[in-house]
Amino acid sequence: MAIPLLEVRHLTKRFGGLTAVDDVGLQVFPGEVVALLGDNGAGKSTLIKMVSGVYQPDEGQILFQGKEVRLASPASALELGIETLYQDLALAENLDVFSNIFMGREKTKPFLGLIPVLDHQTMYDESKKVLDRLDIQIPSLRKLIKTLSGGQRQAVAIGRSIYWNAKLLIMDEPTAALGVQEQRKVLDLVRLLRSQGIPVIIISHQMYDVFAVSDRLVVMRRGKKVAERVTKQTNTDEVVSLITGAEEVWKPAAS
Repeated sequence: MAIPLLEVRHLTKRFGGLTAVDDVGLQVFPGEVVALLGDNGAGKSTLIKMVSGVYQPDEGQILFQGKEVRLASPASALELGIETLYQDLALAENLDVFSNIFMGREKTKPFLGLIPVLDHQTMYDESKKVLDRLDIQIPSLRKLIKTLSGGQRQAVAIGRSIYWNAKLLIMDEPTAALGVQEQRKVLDLVRLLRSQGIPVIIISHQMYDVFAVSDRLVVMRRGKKVAERVTKQTNTDEVVSLITGAEEVWKPAAS
């Protein structure tokens, strides 16, 4: 039986008297796209922040590649290969494309045999390789991020994650504020990552995105995991009712 790349067991997180995540379990297997769904306040972001090392759980376990891990910080998650792309993408708008891919991890070379200087050519060449691998079309890697479209920025952020050996990519509302054509490009990138064996967790309110690329759906409500479905075996109406809790209204009373 396949071992999940990521598994969380009985994860719980409290903030004072509020239980933001309550006894949640989740598995993500290699080459799988899992959509994490729920209204605002359902606990999705808190759950993801525990997986990405921003928060530490009060109870429960996180296993990565079959071993229990303690994610004390985002840096510890990054070291394992857990990359999270939030809506702001953490890109520097006044830097060019290849500088963003290497931001904080720049390549250097010796100058006059002594002084380390930025190795722009190596960073450019390496960036081009990873973007070509992902079939990402950017007019010039020397363009500033602020001149790129929303979809191109999302693609650069994905390329950066893959270059630094992401084993699991978490994407928070990846198509928010994008036009239809750019949404499709981002979804194509998600499919490509899946085909290369890199699993993706997508947090999204866009039902089209969810049904276009996900293999499984996990629904949260009021901090709890309330449902899990194989995407091909459900539909939008059922998922919306699970998110809102509408199906509970129609449950017959116990006899």
